[in-house]
Amino acid sequence: QVQLVESGGGLVQPGGSLRLSCTASGITFSQYAMGWYRQAPGTRRELVAWIDSGGVTHIALSVKGRTTISRDNAKNTVYLQMNSLKSEDTAVYYCNAEAPRGPTGPLGSDYWGPGTQVSVSS
Repeated sequence: QVQLVESGGGLVQPGGSLRLSCTASGITFSQYAMGWYRQAPGTRRELVAWIDSGGVTHIALSVKGRTTISRDNAKNTVYLQMNSLKSEDTAVYYCNAEAPRGPTGPLGSDYWGPGTQVSVSS
């Protein structure tokens, strides 16, 4: 079975830093693009950062400049490093393994972790 497990969330003060980890099992990790999403109460889930199988990244404008996504295929793990955290970064952060795509659409399913809470507060 496929399993994604996030870790590293918690309470941090504004201006602080946090590194989230997501470890996957049950998939050929190196073949999947991986993303970090977040959802705060009353909001829709939004993309924070994304990295494809070759290491190409995309960072959301709202966190660009203070956020890095990376992956270690040998460990089946994707990381999200966030610095200069703000109260508006408070959310549940979810790890996503993106379904492979062919010319006519997805070739499989997306997979999601259960989420990890990040709370930025003084």
